[in-house]
Amino acid sequence: MLSDNLHKSGKRLVETLQRRGWHVTCAESCTGGLLAACLTSVPGASVVFDRGFVTYHNDAKVEMLGVDIDLLKTHGAVSAPVALAMATGALKAAKADLALAITGIAGPGGGTTEKPVGLVHIAAARRKGKAVETRQIEEVFPGNRDQIRLSTVEAALKLGIEMTQDDILSDNG
Repeated sequence: MLSDNLHKSGKRLVETLQRRGWHVTCAESCTGGLLAACLTSVPGASVVFDRGFVTYHNDAKVEMLGVDIDLLKTHGAVSAPVALAMATGALKAAKADLALAITGIAGPGGGTTEKPVGLVHIAAARRKGKAVETRQIEEVFPGNRDQIRLSTVEAALKLGIEMTQDDILSDNG
């Protein structure tokens, strides 16, 4: 069902989380749970996967993740601030050490000049003592809806793997 690369990346993240004794949660919009499905396809994922939030509609982002409605009105659902709010909201709502959040435009419609089809924002938040460390990426992936969604999940897994490393800087960039 998943490509070999996705399965390998998911397995690598799950195994790293297992070694660290960490739990992960996902907050997804345009990927509709595909990231969670990728992680839970790995045998033993139940040890590290806490829960997933599919917050396709803005109301779900507000109700389930605590995303500020004014943030959505000001920046739109497909934006770096909303991705970050999704990640930190998921981290707060779950019993997890790491949260991965995705929002974007998978197409084929819905794009604009400012926010084209393929634009995605991915954010990660991890507990670091009493603080929360975050990182974000923005990409515009080419291809059709399925290709954009798969590329987005691959990028989110890569970001998740990076966030499990000890040498992450303590800034929010």
